[in-house]
Amino acid sequence: MNEFTTLTNPGFLWRRAHEQVWVVPWGVNGVRVRVTKEAAFRELPNGLLDDPPTPAGPPVTVGEQAVTLVNGEATVTLTGRLGQLIFSRTSDGREMLRERHKTTAEYLGRTLIPNGGTWKIEHRFFADDAERLYGLGQRQHGYLDQKGCVLDLMHRNTEVSIPFLVSSKGYGFLWNHPGLGRAELGRNETRWVAEAAHQIDLYVVVDASPAAILRRYAEVTGFPSAFPEWAAGFWQCKLRYKTQRELLEVAREYHRRKLPVSVMVIDFHHWSKSGDWAFDPACWPDPAAMVRELKSMGMECMVSVWPTVDWSCANFAHLRDHGLLLRNERGMPLQNGANVESFVDATHPDARAYLWEQIRKGYVAHGIRCFWLDTMEPEIIPLELDNTRFYLGHGSEVAGLYPRDHQQAFYEGLRSEGEAAPLTLGRSAWVGSQRFGGAVWSADIPSTFDSLRRQVTGGLNIALSGIPYWTTDIGGFHGGDIDDPAFRELLARWFQYGVFCPIMRLHGVRRQAAARVKPGDPIGKADPNHPNVANEVWSYGEETCAILSEQIRLRDRLKPYIMAQMKAAETTGLPPMRPLFVDFPDDPRAWAIEDQFMFGPDILVAPVLEAGARARPVYLPAPGEADDPERASWRHAWTGARSRGGRTIEAEAPLTEIPVYVREAGTLDIAVLKGDGLKSDG
Repeated sequence: MNEFTTLTNPGFLWRRAHEQVWVVPWGVNGVRVRVTKEAAFRELPNGLLDDPPTPAGPPVTVGEQAVTLVNGEATVTLTGRLGQLIFSRTSDGREMLRERHKTTAEYLGRTLIPNGGTWKIEHRFFADDAERLYGLGQRQHGYLDQKGCVLDLMHRNTEVSIPFLVSSKGYGFLWNHPGLGRAELGRNETRWVAEAAHQIDLYVVVDASPAAILRRYAEVTGFPSAFPEWAAGFWQCKLRYKTQRELLEVAREYHRRKLPVSVMVIDFHHWSKSGDWAFDPACWPDPAAMVRELKSMGMECMVSVWPTVDWSCANFAHLRDHGLLLRNERGMPLQNGANVESFVDATHPDARAYLWEQIRKGYVAHGIRCFWLDTMEPEIIPLELDNTRFYLGHGSEVAGLYPRDHQQAFYEGLRSEGEAAPLTLGRSAWVGSQRFGGAVWSADIPSTFDSLRRQVTGGLNIALSGIPYWTTDIGGFHGGDIDDPAFRELLARWFQYGVFCPIMRLHGVRRQAAARVKPGDPIGKADPNHPNVANEVWSYGEETCAILSEQIRLRDRLKPYIMAQMKAAETTGLPPMRPLFVDFPDDPRAWAIEDQFMFGPDILVAPVLEAGARARPVYLPAPGEADDPERASWRHAWTGARSRGGRTIEAEAPLTEIPVYVREAGTLDIAVLKGDGLKSDG
């Protein structure tokens, strides 16, 4: 190894033939590995902070057969003629990852194939049958453990690609590339693929627990920004409130009913033309007065903002002439041809600055500080990112960055306006979005119990990908008939789940047999004087309204607890909603539970995910070492009944409630959940 290795202080560089491998310590207990077949490594857009706190002087040992770097609990060894990489835990030598080098007659662990000025890259590792893999953004496949899955590394409506995973073996892995590709988590091997890149770039961290791994990941990609208190309550939304009068009438009715609403949301097509980034004055004549009235009722006003730019809008010519729009490699410079639209290039700093100036004039000047960033994958139709050129590079190489850079524009703009804790609700994210106030919702999902089940695993996996602030459209986005008893049951169950999501937001485009929706206009873009189908809690009959109203009151009672969890996320990287194994890593059964979760350290939630169910099995994790084994470890939130951990029980689930348990050894007073008028201690 001596003839091929150069110490780089810190780290080492190994060269053989045309390949270079550069290994350096990165943060606490982490290493960064880059591999290239070009003349030199490039400084490319990626997800890691430039200079995370890293212990000084991690040792490098160069031997005849191997070179080894040790950084705390992470050890990486490069060995053999082909430079095989092996990652292990320092304290006990347990192997975490090993490149799948076999023989020279078969494929190598690393392949870089020339691809028109870039390389198609495949990086292979041996698989472990006993390993479970979590994270990798938000997916709709319905699995928490993603071992065996093949995942596109590409943003879509409902799919958020964040190439970071947490392993049950005790490591975290970041494929540090924002371009298109795949993660193939097979039984025979794990394979990471980049369709177009200049080099391999990855980060591996080894630590004692999932919580510790998430903290280390936050240290090298950025801790979550502060969560504002206005966002901790209930958000009211539908597709769509068409006029200022309609929105205020709904807000006033909530206020009259004494149901606390934190945010009233104005969805899309409130503008005259896409790219105006301003209200249509015919429907929204006095936005400033609207904002003042909402604030007087304790409500913030959130506005949906799209990055699309109509060719006929006032801002198009400036954006086009200054090169601030996405462009195509070939063909007409349109990304949404059917709508004659292009996209602001959020990866361009001048485009971000120009966009924010229009937002400031069109919305902030009226007192609006809350923004919903829709279609910001970006939603190119047709989705041909290989035909798209960004400021930072070709779409195949950098498209994953778009949502993060779009969030950055609003975060920095709001900070410049004096906002201490900017938060935007977006439909996508990438590595580092958490440090720019990026909250995510799971996008345009169906209104079904199967869809609700898939949101549980999707939300837990994005939480393990570094994004702690997340939500869904309560009730699903499309397919719900407000008069259908089956949908009312689904809505009740979704509300009960939504109480314990980081953000609780009702949304959707509803149906009603008697509604006069024009043919070809299913979401009601036309006729601003004809409201879309209702989606307020009183729209679903008195019985359902009573259930939903109690969930809103419960959420309001939980706000101090919620804000404490958000503060913990800000300082530790620990998401408020997380799988059981994050809090109970030593309980083997906790790693297999995919339909329950912890909300902070004290609340265990078991949502009802089947139509007609009035009971469900609930696994209560075993108490930790600090608990007294002679005393009960859990209390039922609604009855106060005590249960020991380490077992599965059959929990009742009447339509009015889902099973929720409070950790006996925690600090949360069960009375906060029960409130007045609910069941007394049993």
